[in-house]
Amino acid sequence: MTAVYLEVGKKLVFASAVDWPGWCRSGKSEELALETLADYHPRYAVVTKQARIAFPRRFEFEVVERVPGSGATDFGVPEHIPACYGAAVSAAEAKRLTALVRAAWTVFDRVAAGAPAELRKGPRGGGRDRDKMIDHVLEAESSYSRMLGIKPRDLETDALRDAIAAVLSAPSDGGPIAGKKWNQRYAASRIAWHVLDHAWEMEDKSEPAG
Repeated sequence: MTAVYLEVGKKLVFASAVDWPGWCRSGKSEELALETLADYHPRYAVVTKQARIAFPRRFEFEVVERVPGSGATDFGVPEHIPACYGAAVSAAEAKRLTALVRAAWTVFDRVAAGAPAELRKGPRGGGRDRDKMIDHVLEAESSYSRMLGIKPRDLETDALRDAIAAVLSAPSDGGPIAGKKWNQRYAASRIAWHVLDHAWEMEDKSEPAG
């Protein structure tokens, strides 16, 4: 069984695999969110392969928790921290979470390197081109790092990611990091989700319409 929690908003639901940071998709209902999560299994397998972590080919979802969403949820951001993320994190689990986050970064960088400068636009011409999407992801990582007690000022991308990984790779009691709101599991999940969400968007928009 693959444990999943649902963040349920009024207009949108996020389904997140508890033990697989970044394997998180949304839909207009619980059923659609879970269906989309299942559809992305092969794409997330690329991340686990990069991390050299075994990933089950067959899976069955078990919803272990539901958390109420908010305006942020409906806007398209999984913002609320489930109780299941409050469990203590062993040294081995911290290493595993960090490997998956680093793999998500690698996948994003690889996709960005192969993407055209101009990406296919969404309805009514919406969406970012490649360089603006890259900048958006890096700016978000800088913002996220503050939730881990990191001061990102003057840190280049690699140094900032190393600092984030250093925090994520330490065992913890599962409580908030550095007196902030985020705990370790949620931080890994949120960071990997954002990176992969845009990596997959960039992949899709690099392809011709149709």
